[in-house]
Amino acid sequence: MPKANRQDPPQADPRPTPPERPTQDDCCHSGCSPCVFELYEEAYERYEAALAAWKARQAGRRGK
Repeated sequence: MPKANRQDPPQADPRPTPPERPTQDDCCHSGCSPCVFELYEEAYERYEAALAAWKARQAGRRGK
């Protein structure tokens, strides 16, 4: 994913959105590996990292 230029308007660098949490019905309860809940946890960790990076970029823009 390309990094946003510091002069780009905010809409050029939208806030990351969290992944959708699976419901209990999304799991087949047969011990799959990886389970949909494991995949969700991995996606959520990537989201948290992306959100932290986005917040840092936003703070840098406000500091200019």
